[in-house]
Amino acid sequence: MTDEPRSNRRPSMSDVARLAGVSQTTVSFILNDTPGNSIPPETRERVLAAVHELGYRPNISARNLRTQSTNLIGYGFDDPAGVASHPVLDQFLYSAILSLEATGYHLLTFVAGTRTDTAVYEDLYRRGQVSGFLVANTNDNDPRIAYLIDRGIPFASFGRANDEWRFAWVDVDGGDGIAQVVAHLVAGGHKRIGLITWPEGSKAGSHRESGYAAGLRAAGIEPDPAWLFRGENSIQTGVAGLSHWLTLPAERRPTAVACVSDIIAVGVMNAAAAAGLQVGRDLAVTGYDDSSLAQFLHPPLTSVRQPIAEVGRRLVELLLGQIRGEPADATGVMLAPKLIIRRSSQI
Repeated sequence: MTDEPRSNRRPSMSDVARLAGVSQTTVSFILNDTPGNSIPPETRERVLAAVHELGYRPNISARNLRTQSTNLIGYGFDDPAGVASHPVLDQFLYSAILSLEATGYHLLTFVAGTRTDTAVYEDLYRRGQVSGFLVANTNDNDPRIAYLIDRGIPFASFGRANDEWRFAWVDVDGGDGIAQVVAHLVAGGHKRIGLITWPEGSKAGSHRESGYAAGLRAAGIEPDPAWLFRGENSIQTGVAGLSHWLTLPAERRPTAVACVSDIIAVGVMNAAAAAGLQVGRDLAVTGYDDSSLAQFLHPPLTSVRQPIAEVGRRLVELLLGQIRGEPADATGVMLAPKLIIRRSSQI
């Protein structure tokens, strides 16, 4: 009697151990988040890569019976009515889901209503439906984060909320990202650089605005309040921003526009074309996030790339550490962005 073909057999923990070159005990420690082990990061990465390659899935039912815990992590969406699109959050969720599923967890999404409707978080946690939460798209003094801290519920946040609060977060240095943009534009000869940003209260937006002001001052340029335009994360905001600036006297009109998202930059580029301006010749434009559309725009869009896959992975590590009983990382993790230069800013 021959063995069952491997393609028809469900991968086992021993298959993962064999492919990763480690013991089954090591695989078990990693996949079950066993406290007290000190597995090197490179070993963990090798095991998780083997899990993905083989399509291995742990026996969740057996694990839950042993630990008396759920295998679900909650993620709340704001009320979708009127909420602006954030493609970067899709990338973040995909990365987080991959990292969670590699360790036997799954993401439970729910509509949380407004940011002050926090009762659903405690309800899901106290009823044992989730083991903790991932939070993203944070604002200043975000009430969701304040609530979770106060209740002692495990969570990790993509983004900061208040520098005085101690909680687990991962963020990308938006101030540095926009400062890189400003330095690039100044090097190209620009002295009047506009910024289109989000409404006040956005934590990510405030960091990017700080980087903008710091970048201008580092170049000896005093920011002009007329160069700042606010709006929701939409193409329409980009259109409105450039249209507004085109009404200014020529000596105050920005010759370069930095945007806090690629979506806004698309609006600026469309408004420029409608006004008879050629982006990359008459007007420099930059975006943020280096989304999949950036390189296919005409001209290709200069943008700031964020290490979103690493954000998702590090957040999951922080959250699962709390669920294992480890203390939350109160200092947070800051990651560096990278400016990707294309023709939209090379006048």
